[in-house]
Amino acid sequence: MPTVPRRRRSPQEVAAAAPVSGPRRVLLAAPRGYCAGVDRAVIAVEKALEAYGPPVYVRKQIVHNLHVVQTLEEKGAIFVDETDEVPEGSLLIFSAHGVSPAVVQSAADRNLQTIDATCPLVTKVHKEAVRFARDDFDILLIGHAGHEEVEGTYGEAPEHTQIVNGPEDVDKVTVRDPDKVIWLSQTTLSVDEAMHTVELLRKRFPTLQDPPSDDICYATSNRQTAIKKIAPEADLVLVVGSANSSNSVRLVEVALEYGAKASYRVDFANEVDESWFEGVSTVGVTSGASVPESLVQEVLMLLADYGYGDVEEVVTAQEDIMFSLPKEIRATLKAMGDTSRGLGGRRAGA
Repeated sequence: MPTVPRRRRSPQEVAAAAPVSGPRRVLLAAPRGYCAGVDRAVIAVEKALEAYGPPVYVRKQIVHNLHVVQTLEEKGAIFVDETDEVPEGSLLIFSAHGVSPAVVQSAADRNLQTIDATCPLVTKVHKEAVRFARDDFDILLIGHAGHEEVEGTYGEAPEHTQIVNGPEDVDKVTVRDPDKVIWLSQTTLSVDEAMHTVELLRKRFPTLQDPPSDDICYATSNRQTAIKKIAPEADLVLVVGSANSSNSVRLVEVALEYGAKASYRVDFANEVDESWFEGVSTVGVTSGASVPESLVQEVLMLLADYGYGDVEEVVTAQEDIMFSLPKEIRATLKAMGDTSRGLGGRRAGA
């Protein structure tokens, strides 16, 4: 016999059935949402579609957000897993997560016109890997095996690099010379977990060197700092972001670690479960670095329907970073006389 779907209660019914002590309120994290690297990559695809017309091929998801990918698909972007899926001579954009030299060569072998939308902060880590491999260091790359960013960085110097997924991998690491070891990291990790892994590695290799500058990107760090401030006061934290977004998933973990009674990740407002509000007076809201602000606003509208209309923005940092668009796009737009958005991006977080 088919199951009869449970009727979704109205916001008013939920509020009446789940009384709370004190006023209902929302603590809204700032910064949240788009970072400069994501903004740059999304605009690169949009501008390529305008300049060249569809289809424009993109290797992997341009950024890890379902809504962004679906929106670009509607405009004519085609997302592929590998270069051999792209017709020879076509236009291919590399995603914000970066690619290995082998992927770049594969695209060249197929005579593909390419646009590199790799986030400049990821490119920085790639250059560090090349530099330290050239100096014959063992590189301990802290990150999640299989993640596109980690695959790209690893591919710069595979003979010198070991991937360290986290603290559980530290005892498995072997190096040629304990005095010539450096750690690098995926840019979207939990800051606390990454530094804990580094501490354990340094116990094994006391002369372990740090990267020349912080590898975990400013946006990841800022969003984690903001949710750390909100979490102790929150009965519930909602993180807007996709399941394959490393930094969004980390925000859920950080919220729970720092005192939130419950935390869930959703792609869209309609994924919020009414049962989550039982006994909840304070809701924290944030979003991952690849999430458009419009999706956050839809969650806030839903929360207002449930009686959480008092919104306080908790600001822990100001972001005004912008990255220039990929050089290939800048050259094309200049030839077309297109100076919209200043050949740069929207201001991070806009």
